[in-house]
Amino acid sequence: MYRINEIFHSLQGEGTHNGVPSVFVRFSGCNLHCHFCDTDHRGGHDMSSADIADAVSRLPRTRWIILTGGEPSLFIDDAFVRYLKARTCRLVAIETNGTRPLPPSIDWVTLSPKSAFAGGDSEPCVLTRCDELKVVYCGQDLSQYAHIQTDNRLLQPCYYADEEQRQANLNACIEAVMRNPDWRLSLQIHRILHLR
Repeated sequence: MYRINEIFHSLQGEGTHNGVPSVFVRFSGCNLHCHFCDTDHRGGHDMSSADIADAVSRLPRTRWIILTGGEPSLFIDDAFVRYLKARTCRLVAIETNGTRPLPPSIDWVTLSPKSAFAGGDSEPCVLTRCDELKVVYCGQDLSQYAHIQTDNRLLQPCYYADEEQRQANLNACIEAVMRNPDWRLSLQIHRILHLR
């Protein structure tokens, strides 16, 4: 059984696949405690792999299922991923903090290490390769991510409720991308468009 916060259909709001219709399977529970996390880890309900596949199949057809959280790598294994792919005939992506090894059958890995944040620094990032590296930016030194092998380096401004702080961090993020041309700006379009 898996503790699932929600399963829903929306547009991918971040990263390389920004704007792509996807089905999100949001796991409840994480090994880190980042201050900006948008998941209620107290919520959710237990579902079997068959329940999850059935729920995904009832939603509109998409190319991608995105395992997110929380931290889905705490709960999934290769058998789960292979089952989900076989039952739904879709590709499976994961959004992970990188503190756990991943099943080899994952089709796309979005690595978002949180070691630069209080609450996110309790466990080290162990992944060194991914399809996209999506760093939540709040002024940290980008050289700490240089060892991670990827074709896509994305810098995303950390969201702050305070508008002045949010705008200042966005400006700093843009300046960081301008100074570091290996990186690309990533905005959270689901926040801008008020999508789920």
